[in-house]
Amino acid sequence: MIFSDAFAWLQAWIFESLVQPFVFYAGLGEFTEQAFEGVEWFLIGICELLVLYMILRPLEAWIPVHRFTDSYARWNDFIYTALHRLGVFTLLIFFVLDPVLDAFTGMLRLEGMNPFNLENLWPDMNNHPVLVFMLYLVVLDFFDYWYHRAEHQFDWWWGLHSLHHSQRNMNLWSDNRNHLFDDFLRDVYMGLIAIAIGVQPTQYALLVVVSRMIQSLQHANIRVHFGVIGERLLVSPRYHRAHHAIGIGHESRGEGTLGGHNFAVLFPVWDIVFGTALFNQEFYMTGIRDQLPPPEGSAREYGRGFWSQQILGCKRMLGLDGHLSKQVHTQVQQAQQVHKHISQEHS
Repeated sequence: MIFSDAFAWLQAWIFESLVQPFVFYAGLGEFTEQAFEGVEWFLIGICELLVLYMILRPLEAWIPVHRFTDSYARWNDFIYTALHRLGVFTLLIFFVLDPVLDAFTGMLRLEGMNPFNLENLWPDMNNHPVLVFMLYLVVLDFFDYWYHRAEHQFDWWWGLHSLHHSQRNMNLWSDNRNHLFDDFLRDVYMGLIAIAIGVQPTQYALLVVVSRMIQSLQHANIRVHFGVIGERLLVSPRYHRAHHAIGIGHESRGEGTLGGHNFAVLFPVWDIVFGTALFNQEFYMTGIRDQLPPPEGSAREYGRGFWSQQILGCKRMLGLDGHLSKQVHTQVQQAQQVHKHISQEHS
C-alpha cells in the first residue's frame, strides 16, 4: 500500500512538473492521456531495472557460469535494456495498433461479423482473471516461438538476429541486445496477435512485464537450472544457454546451416512438441561459430558498441558486410585448388 501510494504520487509529480508542460508547449494536448500512461510505464521500467540488478547481479557474482572477458560488454547490453524498458517502445506499438484494429473490428461488426475474443471460448472465463492471464501468456508464447524460429531460418532475418547471439559474455542485460529493426518487427507482430485474440491494454502491459523479467533471468550468467521436471515447464538459464551455444543452439544439419534448438521463449513445451528441444546438463559458452578465429571460424565482426552493432546488422541483412560464411569460404578454397590443379596439368 505504501509503495503503490508513493508510486502514484511520483507518477503524478513527474507528469505535472515535467511531461504535461512539454506536451502542451509542443501542441500535443490530445495525447495527454497517453503521456500520463507513458510516465507510469517509464517508472515501471525503472522498477524492473532495480529488481533485476538487486536479484540477478549478486547471483552472477556468486554462481557465475564464466568469467567476463570484456567488461564493456555488460555495460553495452545495459544500454539496450535501458532503451527497451524505459522507452516503452513495445507498448507504444500496441497503443498505435489498437485504434487501427478497433476501426477494423468496427467495420466487421457493420458487416454482421463478431471479432474473435479468446475469453469468449469458455463460459464465465471473465470470473477467473489469473486463468485468463495464463491463457494469454501461453497463446502469445506459442506465436513468439514461431517468430523466434523464423529468425533462425531466413538468411536476412538471421543477419539481424545474430546480433543477439554474438554476445560471448552473456549476462542479465543480454535479453534486449537486439537489432532495432528486429525489435520493431517483433513488437508489431506480437501486438497484432494480442489485439486479435482480445487482449486489453492493461493486460498486455502486464504480460509484457512478466515475459521480459523471465527472459532476463534466462540470459543471466548464473549456474542455475530447474531440475528434470522444471526444465520442461519453464525455460531456465541452462536451457536457454544451450540455445546460445556455439555450434548447437543456432546451427543444424551440419556446420554453418541455419536452424538449431531451444527456440521456446517461456515454455519448453513448444520445443518438445515440434522437435527442437535439447535437454543437456552442460552450461555452454555462448557466441557464433564465425566469430571465432580461423580455422574454427572466420573472425566475423559483429561490432563492439551500440551503433557499430546496428550498422553491421543492417549490412548482414543486406549481404553487404563483405563476409563469406565458413561453408562458402571452404567451397571457394576447394574450387580455387581444383582450378590451380587443372592449370598445372595443362601447363
